[in-house]
Amino acid sequence: MSLRPPSHFSRSQEASFNVLEHELLAEKAAALGRSGERVAETLAKLRAHRGDAEERRRLVKAAADAVYGYFIQRELCGFRRHDDVIRDYAIPREVLVRLGAA
Repeated sequence: MSLRPPSHFSRSQEASFNVLEHELLAEKAAALGRSGERVAETLAKLRAHRGDAEERRRLVKAAADAVYGYFIQRELCGFRRHDDVIRDYAIPREVLVRLGAA
């Protein structure tokens, strides 16, 4: 003879799991959005730069760090290919080289 918990327990656990899963997905999406904004900001600063080489190196590093974080966040959300993102954000080759992607 086997015993099963009452059916309202299993439905309650499913509902609470779905709520938790929904919250996790919402946070992943929000983090992806914030990460994309950071990429856009750092790339805009890099494009607008008109100065010395040392400052440009710093801006390239900041952009590479932002793009790397964005790629990681995309992969956590299940997006494995970054070709469209590279094209849409017009990520410069010098930034991709720092990531080992070019």
